[in-house]
Amino acid sequence: MTIDPITLTVIQSGLQQVCDEMDLSFSRAAFSPVIAEANDRSDGIYSAHDGSLIAQGSQGLPVFVGTMQFSTATLIEMIANGKAAAPKPGDIYIVNDPYLGGTHLMDVRFAMPVWRDGEIFCWLSNTGHWPDTGGAVPGGFSASATSVEQEGLRLPPVRLFKEGTLDAEIYAIICSNIRVSEQRIGDVKAQAAALYVGQSRLVRMLDRYGDDTVREAIAELRTRAAQQMRANIAAIPPGVYRSTAYVDSDGVVNEPLEIRLAITADGDTLSFDFTGSSAPCAGPMNSVLATTHSSVYLAMRHIFPDVPISAGAFEPLQIVRPAGTFLDAQYPRPVSGCAAEVSQRIAEAVFAALVVPLPDLVTAAPAGSSGNFALGGDIPEEGRSYVMYQISGGGYGGYAAGDGISNGCSTIGISKSPPVEIMEQQFPIMYHRYALHDGSGGAGTQRGGFGLDYEVEILRGTARASFVMDHGRFGPQGVLGGEDGGVNCVEVTQSGKSFVPEHLSKAQDIALKAGDRVRVRTPGGGGYGPAKDRDPALVAEDVRLGRYTAEEAAQLFGWQVTT
Repeated sequence: MTIDPITLTVIQSGLQQVCDEMDLSFSRAAFSPVIAEANDRSDGIYSAHDGSLIAQGSQGLPVFVGTMQFSTATLIEMIANGKAAAPKPGDIYIVNDPYLGGTHLMDVRFAMPVWRDGEIFCWLSNTGHWPDTGGAVPGGFSASATSVEQEGLRLPPVRLFKEGTLDAEIYAIICSNIRVSEQRIGDVKAQAAALYVGQSRLVRMLDRYGDDTVREAIAELRTRAAQQMRANIAAIPPGVYRSTAYVDSDGVVNEPLEIRLAITADGDTLSFDFTGSSAPCAGPMNSVLATTHSSVYLAMRHIFPDVPISAGAFEPLQIVRPAGTFLDAQYPRPVSGCAAEVSQRIAEAVFAALVVPLPDLVTAAPAGSSGNFALGGDIPEEGRSYVMYQISGGGYGGYAAGDGISNGCSTIGISKSPPVEIMEQQFPIMYHRYALHDGSGGAGTQRGGFGLDYEVEILRGTARASFVMDHGRFGPQGVLGGEDGGVNCVEVTQSGKSFVPEHLSKAQDIALKAGDRVRVRTPGGGGYGPAKDRDPALVAEDVRLGRYTAEEAAQLFGWQVTT
């Protein structure tokens, strides 16, 4: 190595800062609350050679850490093979095809090459969750879809911006196939502007330190990330660690799907084998390969957060391709639930397997659902339509040093629920309840955190509601003797009569009118360790706060609490 440690550290921080500024620019300029308020987006820097990850924003969704790497690599390969147009300076590609290294159709990716002396130095890429990309139901979460075409518009890599100018014809095609298209221009320009901001900041760094120095630093950072991950893995006792996680149903066939995982620790590498998992399913709970890989990556990031984000961190992780299972979806399998739900079941399987050899580092299962609730409606008296997308948090799992967090963000990201005031301002709804899901934390020596309990009323016009959630049948797993967390509960009230959907937390196209309501109670985290070993004072405090009733506490923890 010829680069000195101080320069290496400065460049590492500089690359991270470029990504963070892209994240902030994207959120602050976007129109849609799911991006502007919930931060359902991510930005990163990728290798010009193979699309491998160089740096990613600290405020971006971790699930995109692998998928954008796959999609950028696929784009580079398609350009080389003449299957995508060759880029020019200022070009920005758009792509949302799940089978080209993506997630679901609503996660729309932009990619732009950064040029230096007539050659591409690297690629900048970002992903933003669009509230709608067409398809059978508003919001794209078609719980009963049996093909990807029913989920929305599928875009191969095309240049939406050519030499810095928006291609009006391509944009018109997109707008003609999505709902409330007049609002998308704000998100499109925000997504593009974030890349231009990143380019400006990166060029400034290159001008200051020189292209060769920055290239050397990138290579060294990748090597060090790999070494650090290998050192962490080497501390795991050699052996095979197995687990099983369950998806409630695929939304079409009301039977559970199994994720079977065997992790082999051998020296400084880990092998992940999903052989025996369920076959491809009829409904939208299939996972494309890129999302399956990314789910493993993000799970390991949770366990070893000290390893820098870089392609090098993934080199010691060997994933056996799960061919013939629902974790390796092929066209035209529907996939709307892959990134938001199946990815979290995969991470849960990783946690459940590795908590045995790493009890001080791994938690019980978190809520593991993004709580995808899409609402599309019309307000005739105002002459307008809308598409609302609501995500919600849940309880984290208990861990060796303490209880799980309540109403935390999903396993796959840092997305937060948009503020109630913003949602009520933009859409004709009212929240009648927004509280913790009492009783949902899994009992344990360290209990799980509590989920969220909210209820929404339609105030004007008519609407259609769709849900793609999970953990409605099986609660998040407790570990080392802990109990499972509380399940996801969805209740719809139409004309004063309430019902629970057949698939519990999955349904689509439910007709609603003014006065109808939807109530969602998200899962709590799993418990860690035997409940009987919990400190009685902590049990009493939970009862005092109303988190459990005295009867629940006696049943779950074996302690009689006097009030």
